[in-house]
Amino acid sequence: MTNLQEGPSVTTSTHAGRALIVSITDHTLHGEDDEGAGALVSELLVEAGFVVDGSVIVPSDGVAIRTALNTAVIGGVDLVVTVGGTGVTPRDVTPDVTAEVLDRELPGIAQALRWSGMAAGATDAVISRGLVGVSGSTLVANLAGSRQAIRDGMATLTPLAIHVIEDLADPELEV
Repeated sequence: MTNLQEGPSVTTSTHAGRALIVSITDHTLHGEDDEGAGALVSELLVEAGFVVDGSVIVPSDGVAIRTALNTAVIGGVDLVVTVGGTGVTPRDVTPDVTAEVLDRELPGIAQALRWSGMAAGATDAVISRGLVGVSGSTLVANLAGSRQAIRDGMATLTPLAIHVIEDLADPELEV
């Protein structure tokens, strides 16, 4: 279903797509991520029109992260947002594992996420090694785990994600 908005031929979907959140942390307490990062991402996705299939928490372990990403892609979600594990420590392996899962990277979106963090005053935003790309017909995006990074990142990511998801679903754009 589409709603027509005022302006030059603008059409927007009332349902942006299905999403899954993967929180990566070694600091879990009773199955909840440290700062409620998954809940915050879920709230922001719903506000943007996504249906959130769920939120999973996995340790900073390559096998666990890869399994979560592959399960989401096979499950057919349109968007996977990972939270955490994008820094420079040896345990920050989210981008490395994500690179193995992606068919195609979208470096412009990853750069936009870093830039928006810097513009919002988060000088550590440029330390993020987060990636964004496509695996099958699923968009995968890595966000840093801080609440500020999530808020800034989601404000930048959601309109871009909707555009990419629409492109991936458009049969006329297939090769």
